Amino acid sequence: MSRFGVTDKKEAELFERMAACGLAESDCDESFVRGGGPGGQKVNKTASCVYLKHRPTGLEVKMQQARSQSLNRFYARRRLCELLEAKDAKTSGALTPEQLKAEKIRKQKQRRKRRANAPTEQEMHHRGTEDTE
Repeated sequence: MSRFGVTDKKEAELFERMAACGLAESDCDESFVRGGGPGGQKVNKTASCVYLKHRPTGLEVKMQQARSQSLNRFYARRRLCELLEAKDAKTSGALTPEQLKAEKIRKQKQRRKRRANAPTEQEMHHRGTEDTE
């Protein structure tokens, strides 16, 4: 049975990612706090929000993405791995997955803008007749 309310495959991937980042469960302080925001009375009464602190680096994550505490524990660990990977990428000069995604979107927008500003076939034909007259 899964500890985080996700499939065994996802949980195994998370543990592999944690090991690759050098993130050990013993290095983390985990506490549960009451959530807030939209969701009404149920959200305000239950302590489903997860606060996770990685002692060696001082990184902190507060996760309230899902309604269940177990899923929030999974999401918090995944986010902590992302932060550690980003920190490692910054020191090595490599791009983080978020930066790669943003770069890809920027390039797509650039291509679309170039196509939108390119003259149409009709405009090209019209330009050609003006030059010969």
